[in-house]
Amino acid sequence: MIRNDVTMKIQKTPVSQFESLKDYPYKANYSTVGEQLQMHYVDEGKGPIILLLHGEPSWSYLYRKMIPILVEAGFRVIAPDLIGFGKSDKPVDRKAYSFEKHVEWLKNLIVNLRLQKIHLFCQDWGGLAGLRLAAENEALFSSITASNTFVPRTGMRANEAFLKWRHFSQNTPEFNAGSVVQMGTVSKLSKEVMAAYDAPFPDDSYKAGARVFPRLVPFEGDDEDNALPACDATWKVLEKWEKPFLTLFGDSDPIMRGADIFFQSKVPGAKGLPHQLIQQAGHFIQEEKGEEVAHLLVNFLQGLS
Repeated sequence: MIRNDVTMKIQKTPVSQFESLKDYPYKANYSTVGEQLQMHYVDEGKGPIILLLHGEPSWSYLYRKMIPILVEAGFRVIAPDLIGFGKSDKPVDRKAYSFEKHVEWLKNLIVNLRLQKIHLFCQDWGGLAGLRLAAENEALFSSITASNTFVPRTGMRANEAFLKWRHFSQNTPEFNAGSVVQMGTVSKLSKEVMAAYDAPFPDDSYKAGARVFPRLVPFEGDDEDNALPACDATWKVLEKWEKPFLTLFGDSDPIMRGADIFFQSKVPGAKGLPHQLIQQAGHFIQEEKGEEVAHLLVNFLQGLS
């Protein structure tokens, strides 16, 4: 379904695309996060808040193995679909998306839901946007767990693995989310699971947000969105961040290899925490090791109280 708002043309994935998804029984919730855009989010459980942020090109389905464990442990879990992904609205024009906009849309969701004392778990683009969000709104966050993610800063250049991925994303004639998730995992995904990742994107007109994301990652000499100053500001905060900062990374992710060690060396709140490099896990660690990650997160958070 196509909707024309005052400022942009928007696609909304038909509900029928999400029928009968295995292990994803969650009620759909929506919040208007700006310019009439509807952001979908899962909201399950009661207790301290855990905000789960996904990345490219997945959606809250990625967290289906973690949500039940976190809820059972006594947490309220909020898992949004970024704008352009999952059940959230999808602007058709790539120019509608920017690093700044993604941070703004997430901030609006937090404000709308009146979330406080947030425990953030973020992976991939969920980390780029989520870590900026936390740095710019420190008072709202109690802890951070970073997983297979990073925030560039001035002077850093993209590694070869990322450049290959970005070239593929911009040039492949067929951009299938399920296949991309499979590329970032060690284990073989079932056709059913790959179809679930494809579900938000019935055709290419729904994929503008997914296609443009790799172009929005800012690096020295390659910053189309002029986002490096904001990333530098994020690092200024993180280098003084005293609240708990845990890393849970997969050991088989060539793009993010070593980022966990960098966080541990730069963020004061990371000192002395039970960081884990999870074996036989790729970039989409929630898909391959979701139960293990959830239990580690529960143990970490319960240990803070």
